[in-house]
Amino acid sequence: MNWDDLRIFLALADSGSLSATARRLGVDHSTVARRVAALEGDLGVRLFDRLPRGYAPTAEGEEFAALARRVEDGVLAVERHARGQPGEPAGTVRLSAPPAFASHFLAPRLAGLRRTLPKLVVELVGDARAVSLTRREADLALRLQRPEDEGLVARRIGAMGYGLYATQAYLDGRDEAGWEFIGYDESLDHVPQQRWLRQIAGRRPFVFRANDLMSLRGAASAGVGIAAIPHFLGRSDPALVAVMPDPALPPPQPRELWLLVHGDLRRSARVRAVMDALVSIIADGRQLLED
Repeated sequence: MNWDDLRIFLALADSGSLSATARRLGVDHSTVARRVAALEGDLGVRLFDRLPRGYAPTAEGEEFAALARRVEDGVLAVERHARGQPGEPAGTVRLSAPPAFASHFLAPRLAGLRRTLPKLVVELVGDARAVSLTRREADLALRLQRPEDEGLVARRIGAMGYGLYATQAYLDGRDEAGWEFIGYDESLDHVPQQRWLRQIAGRRPFVFRANDLMSLRGAASAGVGIAAIPHFLGRSDPALVAVMPDPALPPPQPRELWLLVHGDLRRSARVRAVMDALVSIIADGRQLLED
């Protein structure tokens, strides 16, 4: 039995979609369908019901998935052990971070590693979800809250502050009673900066909503209203100025930056090199990041 077939089977069992599985594994969706069909043929068991809206594991498929995950855990443990051996910082390190933070803060600063460590390749993945380091979806992860995952080593390496930003043209001639706000949509209504923004807004209206941070900044830069965005975005945008809310209202609480690594990988030279670089980058950027 081929391990790649098991890997594809488990990914499809998790997602229920050929296209989602193909994107996750970096293969064509026809490859996913073909390999799963071949696995079913080898086993003589139908593992999935092909439904109009996707693939659903059969009862036999559910049982097989539970057994296959034991195999996956063992294979991944071997891979992590091999990758975690000390040596020269060379090879690829996959780093997951929040999308806007990855593209606008980390990417230009991590590029310097190429000059000092030419054999090291950083694969930076902007991902809003909490990727699984245990299942090798990434080697390192930066998260905005303290993790509770078992088997991971976590270190707080800094904080990311937020504030109110708008264009000067929007603010000119407009008193606080006339402020209008830009915020997340309902899918992100629970995040700390959105809860703080609702307190600031009070009864004043939200005139634009979006589900991603760069859209909020884009709307604020276009003069639509006032947005709560991280300082590293607001301070680096020449179209925006900081807006001071009523000092009687609560200040925004910064989001903590936590660096995560699986315990099996923390001795790896290449992983350690990227971890050290991240700690240095965050420390050097405190003036831009924090309040």
